[in-house]
Amino acid sequence: MRIRVLLTAFVLTALPGLAFAQCSWGNPDEVTMNCTQGSTWDADAQACVPLVSS
Repeated sequence: MRIRVLLTAFVLTALPGLAFAQCSWGNPDEVTMNCTQGSTWDADAQACVPLVSS
């Protein structure tokens, strides 16, 4: 019985940490990109490109 209580306590202690870590596993390549004013992010080129005004 004592082993079962210790195992349950360990699992309940570890679950919040595992749930928090799961949040960053979804899209490891997802990055927030900020470009300078007058440019925008081009996903195909993977770079900031100047805005073209018409």
